[in-house]
Formats: sequence, C-alpha cells, structure tokens
Amino acid sequence: MADTKNTGTTSTSTSSSTSSSTRARGSTRTRTRRALRREIPGTVGVIADPGDFAAMRGYRSFAFDDHEDYLTQVDGLLRSRALQGIHTTVVLFDPEEYADHCADRGTDPDTPTARTRFTAELAGTAAGLPYGEGPLRALLPRLVDEAVRQATWEYATVLLSGVGSCADCGEDIGHACFDRAGQILRRLLDRAGPGHHHLVCSVPTDDEQLVAVLHADTAADPTAPPRVEGRESLDFVTVLATGLALGGTGGLVLRTTTGGPGDRVHGWRLDRGRLVTLSAAAVFNAYCTDADTGEPVPPEPGVEYCPGYEVDEPGPPH
Repeated sequence: MADTKNTGTTSTSTSSSTSSSTRARGSTRTRTRRALRREIPGTVGVIADPGDFAAMRGYRSFAFDDHEDYLTQVDGLLRSRALQGIHTTVVLFDPEEYADHCADRGTDPDTPTARTRFTAELAGTAAGLPYGEGPLRALLPRLVDEAVRQATWEYATVLLSGVGSCADCGEDIGHACFDRAGQILRRLLDRAGPGHHHLVCSVPTDDEQLVAVLHADTAADPTAPPRVEGRESLDFVTVLATGLALGGTGGLVLRTTTGGPGDRVHGWRLDRGRLVTLSAAAVFNAYCTDADTGEPVPPEPGVEYCPGYEVDEPGPPH
C-alpha cells in the first residue's frame, strides 16, 4: 500500500508540474506573439468620400450600407490597434483605382481578399498618414490633402519628364527647369527677409490645375537656412519647374508674416518659360478678385500689396 501511495503521489506531482510547465510555456508564447504583433505595422484603407462609398456598395461582399456607420467602425478599429501599441498607416481607398487594379491582375473585385491585397499594395505606393489617438474624422481632411499633394507631384513629374530635349542645344528641358526652379525658390526665400513665408504656385495644364503650397521660416541670421515643412520644397519646385518647362501661364504668390502690424504680399506670373514680376497694382487686383466669379473682394486690413522682385536670372529659358 505504501508503495502504491508513493507511486500515486509521485504521478500526481509530476502531472501537476507538467501542466504548470505547459501553461507557462503557453503564457510565454502568448506574450511573445503579442509583443511581435506590436512590431508589425499595418495599413488601413479608408473610403472617405460618400460617392466612393456608394460605388463600393455595388460589391455584395462589402459589408457596410451606411457611410457614417462605416467611418465609426473604422475609427473603432484604429483606436483598438493603437491601444495594443500597433502602428497603423491610414490611406485613401479609391474604388476606381481598385477596379483597375483587379482588372489588371485578373482578380475578382467582389472579395475581401482582393480588397486586402489592394490595400497592402497601397502601403508602398499611396500617400498615407500615421494614425495617432485622435478621431478618424479629424484625420480625413489631412489625408485627402496628402493624397492630392501626391497626385499633383506625380502628374507634374510625368509632364516634366515628357517635355523632351532642347532642339538647339540638346539639353533635357525638364531637368534644366527643375534645377532652375530650385534656384528661383532659394532666391525667393533669401530676398523675402526674415519671417514666416507662405508661397503658392499655380500652373494650369490641359487636364487639371497644378497647385503647390510651401511654408518656410527664415531667421534674421542670413547664414541660417530657411526651415521648410516636410517635402513641400520638392513638390513646390516640381510644379514651378513644370510651369517653366511648359512655357504657358501660371502664377506665384508669396505672403510674409513678420509678427509686425501687417503682412506683405508679393506676386509673379509665368510667361513663356519665365517668372516675371507683377506690379503692386497687379498683385492687389489678383488678391482682391474672386477666382471663381471674377467679382471684387475687399482687401484685407493691414496687408501691404507689394511688387514682385527679380528671382529669375536672364539666360536661355530652360
């Protein structure tokens, strides 16, 4: 009996020890998987526009029928991932691009798998923003702006690369205009003086209006380089270079805030591949005219409308 009891006790102890060890290993694996999950970034494609959402409802596998409820659900998903410490990039999901993507690859667009693969590819090609902890609806306008900026840069790059070479000297016009636009931007900021500068370059093309915006801060120390936000300088130079290369119309406005009593506004126009200064009266007229209706707009109090200053050096247009 003693032997039997001893054997039973030993067996129970071993079984309990094995079970505890198994639970410990399982708990360790769970913690490891959770830690690993936090180190795997993800991408969420968001349908921001109600019209785009209506287009997606044409797919039977698309589970939502109300755009506001859809945005609420996506917001909850993003918040949940953020609470788990998972980094998520948010991109715009465009139904037309999605349909083209599926057609090119011969995949059925009416499947969750196809939408997942399309979103995964957007992670490497589309303009996205990291999700923080704020509401999704506050992020959407920035996301749309980022997508427009990316599309503008891509289209301007295509136009610039397609201009070709100079018939007289053989130089690549797009490359030369890009270099020249970079020099023009440096002169614009160098000669604008200290302050916060807001520049807008607008170039009409056959298909759409290219618009680039740049914010820069220039210190009183002339040796200190201007501080420019993000990749705005690349976008701005590309659009300006496109205007120079195409040789058509366009315009550029620079507004400077110095912390003093009022802002200064300078203006230029694109003319046959040159950036030409505007007079103070022309700057006033441009700023005080509604671009859509052509009707006069009251001037802003305290704003000084100034002529442009020379920033485009003489020489061959390209």
